[in-house]
Amino acid sequence: MTDQRREINESAATEASDPIAVDTEESPDLDALKAEAGKAKEYWEKLLRTAADFENYKKRATRERQEAVKFANEAIISTLIPVLDNFDMAMAATTGAQDGAIQSLQSGISMIHQQLKKALADAGLEEVDATGQKFDPNLHEAVSQQENAEVPEGHVLQQLRKGYKLRDRLLRPATVVVAKKPSK
Repeated sequence: MTDQRREINESAATEASDPIAVDTEESPDLDALKAEAGKAKEYWEKLLRTAADFENYKKRATRERQEAVKFANEAIISTLIPVLDNFDMAMAATTGAQDGAIQSLQSGISMIHQQLKKALADAGLEEVDATGQKFDPNLHEAVSQQENAEVPEGHVLQQLRKGYKLRDRLLRPATVVVAKKPSK
């Protein structure tokens, strides 16, 4: 039995001291680790590229958004330029206008006014007509109250300035005078 122990001890010592024997036993694990490290490196590079692409996308989107805001009014301004041209021609016609030309000038200015209203309406602008309506603080701005027996109390007696809405959003409330009951 002692000979067998000696052989086992010698073979164990040989295996421990022999680096080739250790490498051959661990070689499949080492190859697997190297393969996993290669995959990890590949995934890391993909992650870095994706992160860089995302940063570039965010910068481009910000730039495009700023440009869209900068030129958002381009369409409405393009429709108002002809109206501006017509007002310029009307102003030029007033210098040296004679009595007969004044009627023509009034007619021209009225047409320009209609053209401007149509351009703004096409862009979504709506007038807030407050005359005779019940006072609504969401649409009207009361600047005073006036006694009146003909108009019901709390209704708009007089509109001083028109209000405007852009689609469903109030741009400017109508400035109004509200009726109240006369004191006895």
